[in-house]
Amino acid sequence: MNCQKYHMMRSNFILLRSFSQICRRDMSSLRSRPYTVVVEGNIGSGKTTFMDHFKQYEDVALFSEPVDKWTNVESHNLLGIMYKDPKKWAMTFQSYVQLTMVNMHKQRCPEPIKMMERSLYSARFCFVENLYENGYLDGPEYVVLDEWFKWICSNLDIGVDMIVYLRTHPEVALERMKLRGREEESCVSLSYLRQLHNLHEKWLCPGGVPITSPPVYVVDANRSFSEMEKEMKRISPLICNRNNGSLTNDKAAQNLS
Repeated sequence: MNCQKYHMMRSNFILLRSFSQICRRDMSSLRSRPYTVVVEGNIGSGKTTFMDHFKQYEDVALFSEPVDKWTNVESHNLLGIMYKDPKKWAMTFQSYVQLTMVNMHKQRCPEPIKMMERSLYSARFCFVENLYENGYLDGPEYVVLDEWFKWICSNLDIGVDMIVYLRTHPEVALERMKLRGREEESCVSLSYLRQLHNLHEKWLCPGGVPITSPPVYVVDANRSFSEMEKEMKRISPLICNRNNGSLTNDKAAQNLS
């Protein structure tokens, strides 16, 4: 058995064991999930900055994208090796992303409002889709990830009540990405960011594929920090108002620019 097949089998075993634990936790939970807001956008769109604004609100619990887990899986940097050799590591990496994102969806929330940086949905409809379209995931691998995704959606409560889409030009995202200097992203190209941008547009903007049903608020995130700070203050009541549950899809893709 070659090394790649061994790692694949080991990854699948870990996933099966972990999903079993998540299912037991889901079934045993007696508390309904909190009002859930997910912040979506391209690499470098300003998701972390956007979420930092909500640290001041006592009713909002923040859940950051688990990059620290992706860069240290028993000392293995899955994010780094995936960027360097996506054909070899895309399946392993996305399997682990799927697991960690489900964990984030199901993680207990101490507050009535839960705000997440990205979600299982963007992992599936943007990042997995991109890897498949570029030939880094073979057909059988793509189908397995999709089957896992469908099973999770059908059997676990990972519902989302609102999506905030930080819409950013790929060129702006690239400059921001360079400024933060994350080592794993040093090989990320403008072409890749454009592909991800198009997939986000297809998923979240009017005329795109109606994949998820919650309201989507599209924010022009190309602006400066000071301008975005004003925008975040304007958006805050939409998120922190406990009556948000009455929002309907008629307000989907509302432009807040």
